Order: sequence, then structure tokens, then C-alpha cells
Amino acid sequence: MRGQSRGIRSMPSKGEKEKKKQAKKGAGFSKNPTCIPLQLRVFLYRVFVLTIMEEKKVNDIENVTDYPEADIDSSGLEKGAREKALVWKQDLRIVPLCAAIYLLCYLDRSNIGNAKILNEETNNDLLSETDMTSFQYTIALMVFLIAYALFEVPSNYFLKKLRPSRWIAFLMLSWGATTMGLGGAHNYAQVTGLRFLLGVMEAGLFPGFVYYLTFWYRNSERSIRVALILASATLAGAFGGAIAFGVGHMNGAHGLSAWRWLFIIEGAPSCASAVLVWFFLPDYPESAHWLSIEEKELAARRLETEGSHGSAKAMSWEEAREVLVDWRLYAHYVVYFGISTPFSSLSLFTPAITSGLGYSNLRAQLMTVPPYAVAYVVTVAVSWSADHFNSRGLHSAIFSFIGAMGFLASAVLPADAYLHRYGCLIVAASGAFACIPPLLGWLSSNIRSTAGAGLAIALNVSFGAPGQIVGVWIYKSNEAKKGYPTGHWTNAALLLFVTAGCILLRFYYAWRNKRYNGDGDGKKFAY
Repeated sequence: MRGQSRGIRSMPSKGEKEKKKQAKKGAGFSKNPTCIPLQLRVFLYRVFVLTIMEEKKVNDIENVTDYPEADIDSSGLEKGAREKALVWKQDLRIVPLCAAIYLLCYLDRSNIGNAKILNEETNNDLLSETDMTSFQYTIALMVFLIAYALFEVPSNYFLKKLRPSRWIAFLMLSWGATTMGLGGAHNYAQVTGLRFLLGVMEAGLFPGFVYYLTFWYRNSERSIRVALILASATLAGAFGGAIAFGVGHMNGAHGLSAWRWLFIIEGAPSCASAVLVWFFLPDYPESAHWLSIEEKELAARRLETEGSHGSAKAMSWEEAREVLVDWRLYAHYVVYFGISTPFSSLSLFTPAITSGLGYSNLRAQLMTVPPYAVAYVVTVAVSWSADHFNSRGLHSAIFSFIGAMGFLASAVLPADAYLHRYGCLIVAASGAFACIPPLLGWLSSNIRSTAGAGLAIALNVSFGAPGQIVGVWIYKSNEAKKGYPTGHWTNAALLLFVTAGCILLRFYYAWRNKRYNGDGDGKKFAY
């Protein structure tokens, strides 16, 4: 009976020898699942099946997860793969097109710096043919930035009111036509008036893009995409130098100087591309025809608490007031002011800086390419890292400090240390450009009102406009032989200010999270 009892407990259809043989083989390695011992099968059932059922119950009750990318839907299956597929689908439609638009915008904004020195040895440059002085040239640069500051906030309002595709297409057509008009300018008044109009038309694009991304992406996903768009400005700087080098050989073609051809050639693509933007730039996830119903629902769920909505009503006064009286946001604005001066001055004076490093006219245009090319790679890498580690403030602090060291070294090196100062220019440009996308992503991650996001982002960029105005004055033409020390010292000081501001703001957010954890809406500040 004892032996029979044992046989019943194990496998009644097998003999004792069979059982011993199976035990020696190891039931865990058998290809036949029915040969797995009962105790092991019970254990595996409890581990896998009951655990999955328990997780499903928890998720059905709470409907939240600490890790959105690994969220589990009502069926108990992970939807992380579906989210990744959705985000990738959005990326292919949105990011390349936005980056191309901003590249054209930045090209049309900064090409006046190339026009200033193009063929100046034959007096066929912008200043010589329009009888402008260096002071008047600086005024023409400044009025662009005044218009840029005044029209950023209203532009974001119209972007939401008229739909992104319509408004951005209108802006593109307008600034492209204005740029081409600069090719026909003959005096200081015409250049200044057209530059002001260009500022009006370009003002809304960058803050508009930062706001536009809140309709499509979570906080943790925006910095790298802002970076890919913003980094196209560095590509525009690289392309602009290469294009100017080629166009410089067209001097006198069909009776036009090379600088006139430069404005015409670089303005025309913006006009033509406006048509493509009108038809192909998607407005909101809920209206995207290339998303299925399930994908639209998933996109809406993803952005319930950390995004803007295309179907939302216009911002109310209470929501605007919430943004306007939040002093914490003004700390972000002031920090952004500090980075705006280096950004502006590099955009406008890199050709002049390289020309002062001992390079000839057309050669100077070509030597603007490497600083921008390196800055592009660094900007994308830094922004990816900031998103990946969810540490935007620290990344901005580190790379603003690196940029400051580049400018500082340029300021103290001898004026004739051309090669060393050129290397410092590459370091300075990389640091200055790389810290901007994390700063913008940091701000948008800490905006409590999704309806007020457009206002806060536009105000942030508007606060940078005075800094950009400072940037047009610090690289003085009479300091070219000295290596532009005033410009380098000013940029170094402001980047150190950005470093200090990021560190202090980061400590403040950490303190707030520790002090007020669980209060209010329960959302922690990102730092």
C-alpha cells in the first residue's frame, strides 16, 4: 500500500523505475510540459498567472503607473510597445518638417551677417552698396529683435486660434518674401524697415513650435524634440556659410551683387515650402487623418495631465493670471535672458569673428561651418541625455559653464593666437547652443496650467529678446584686431549667470518637492 500510495502521489501511469529515470533527467528540462512535477507547476502558476492577475486588479483600481512607458491597459497587456509605435509615427510626421521649417527661418534671419562681409574687398558688400555705417547696421539688427519681442505672445494666440498649419504657413510665406525683398534694398531705411518686418513674421515660430509640441508629447519627451528643431539652427549656420561661399562667386551675375543673390536664393525656399506646410503639417492628434481611432485615443490618454489639447477652449483670464503671477516662472525667464545674448551674438557675428581670425573673405564664410556642425551634434546628444536622465537643470548648468569657459579662453588669449581661439569658438558655440533645449524643456515640464503653456513659453522667449538686443552691440567692429574681447567677456559672464541660476533653481525645486510633497495637485517639480 505504501508503494502504491507513493505511485499515486507521483505519476500513477509510470512505474518506479520510470519515475527514477525522470527524476534523474530533471523534470524542469523536459520538453513535455505534462512531465513537469505537480509542485513545480503549481509554483509557476502562482508566480506568473496570479501575479499578472494581481497587477491587472491594481491597475484597474488605480489606473495610474509610476512608469508611463510600461503602463498596462485594461486587458492586462503592456501598452508600452503601442506607445512607442505611436510616438515614432508622430516623430516621422512632425520633427523633420519642423526642423526644416526652423532651418529656413534661421537661415533667413542670420544671412545678413554673411551679406555684411561678402565681397567686401571689392566694395560689393551690403554696407558699401547701401551706404550704411557699422552703427546703422547694428540698428538694423536691433529693430529685428524689437519686433521679435513684441510679436511673440500674440503669435502664439493666433497659432491656437487659426490652427498651427495655417498660421505657420502664413509666417513662412511672409518672411520668405521679406528676405527676398532685402535683395532689392538700396539704402539704410529700406534695410531697417524690412528687418523689422522680418522680425514680426519670424517672432512666432520658435515659441510656437515649443507650444505646438505640447499638443503631441509628454514633458519627458519634449526636450530632445525641441533640441532636434533648435539644432537645425546650427545646421543653418553651417549651411549658411557654405551657401555664402558658393554665392560669393556669383558676384555681378545678371547685374546683381552676390549679397543680393544671397537674400533672393535663401528667401525663395521659404515661400515655396509654405505650400507644403499648409497641407502636410499636422495640427492636433485628434484631427490627424493618419492616426487610427485607437491611436487617437491613446494619444489623448497620454497627454491628459501633461499636455495641451487642440479641442480645448481659448485661455481664460484666470488661467493667464495664474501664469502671470507665478514668480517661479520668472526665474526661468531671467535665466533664459542670460543665454539669449550668446545665442544672438553667435548667430549674427560668427562670420565676422572667423574673419578676424586671419581668414580671407570667402574662406571666412567657409570656416563658420565647423563650429555650427559640432554644436549640432553636441546639442542633440545633450538634449537626449537630459530627457533620458530627467535632469534638464543640471545639463543646462554644465554646458552653460563649458560655453563660458570657451568665451573666457577666447578673451584672454592673444589676438594673434588664431588656431587656439578658433578652437575656443567651437567650444563656446557648442556649450551655448546645447543648454537651450533643456532650459525650454525644463520650463514646459513645470507649467501647472496646460492652457497657460503657450503664454508661459512665449513670455520666456520674449524675456530673451532684450538679451538678444544686447548681443548685437557687444561685438564692436573697432575691436576686430584685438579679437573682440568685449563680446567674449560679456558672453562668458552671462553664461556663468545661467550656470548659477540653473543650480539655484534646481536646489529650489528639490526643496519644494521635499517640503510640499503630497500637497496641491500632487505633482512634483521637474529638476
